[in-house]
Amino acid sequence: MPVRFAILGDGSWGTAVALLLAENPDHEVTLWSARDDNARQLQETRENRRFLPGIPIPPSVRLTADHRAAIDGADLLIAAIPTVYLRTTLEPFAPSAGRQPVLSLAKGLENKTFERPTDIIREVLGPRSVGALSGPSHAEEVARGLPATVVAASEDLNFARWVQGCFSSRRFRVYTNLDLVGVELAGALKNVIGIAAGISDGLGFGDNAKSALLTRAVVEMARFGVALGAEQQTFFGLAGIGDLMTTCISPHGRNRHVGERLAHGEKLPDILASMTMVAEGIFTTRSVHDKAAEMNIDVPIMAEVYRVLYENKEPRAAVLDLMTREPKLE
Repeated sequence: MPVRFAILGDGSWGTAVALLLAENPDHEVTLWSARDDNARQLQETRENRRFLPGIPIPPSVRLTADHRAAIDGADLLIAAIPTVYLRTTLEPFAPSAGRQPVLSLAKGLENKTFERPTDIIREVLGPRSVGALSGPSHAEEVARGLPATVVAASEDLNFARWVQGCFSSRRFRVYTNLDLVGVELAGALKNVIGIAAGISDGLGFGDNAKSALLTRAVVEMARFGVALGAEQQTFFGLAGIGDLMTTCISPHGRNRHVGERLAHGEKLPDILASMTMVAEGIFTTRSVHDKAAEMNIDVPIMAEVYRVLYENKEPRAAVLDLMTREPKLE
């Protein structure tokens, strides 16, 4: 019997995952678009020209904008929806959703509720096995068949192992992890640091500054995560430092690009108005700021990113304040 996948979200990562899964002849893959016009364009061109131009979508991938048709008979629902839109996008699926497990591809934290993507999934669709796929895996590279390694996280080890088996291939290696909290937090927090890395690049601060930023950032991420129940070691693995390096170095990193534009003097409203893809770090920064203040967690780098984004602090002033903090033992 074939394994049936319903990928909810036709952005770059959702499309790349559809291409990846469709390589296996034992898989049946459906890619759902939130908008009818998007689905029609994909059907007519068999190419995601907006997000992954030049990469054909094979005929085996079914394309639809119909909620019920997308998930009917699916063995796994894959939520490839930015966290900021996840709740409202999933709500129309609730009446027809069975008890299929759901794998989240999102890397963010919901504002006000501070819920992780898998929390939102269970809240909207009801109790079920949930997991997250995370790690250094830019869609632009995965869609072109370049090798990548990620982690499938779930509190249900059997489910994580099943996902591992479904996704693993000669070019896509998957590890399992039981620390779902840590993997989701790491994926969200690294996007905030990605903005900081972009600011550093935009100001021309060089490799020494970038290396120091990443080193101190992973410690900060782990401190925050452990305070919320995550395991420290997760932040030094694929979902943590692995994804952090990719986000902060790659030219594909949209959060890093936001930081560069901030460093060049652009303001957040103008950046948001011109973006076609969602930079999750912009929204996660607010969530992290509020939770850190509530729990008195020391997150100096992420706090400065918040001030640049939401308090109009000059990026150079933010860097100066970080560099002149009270000297401490490492």
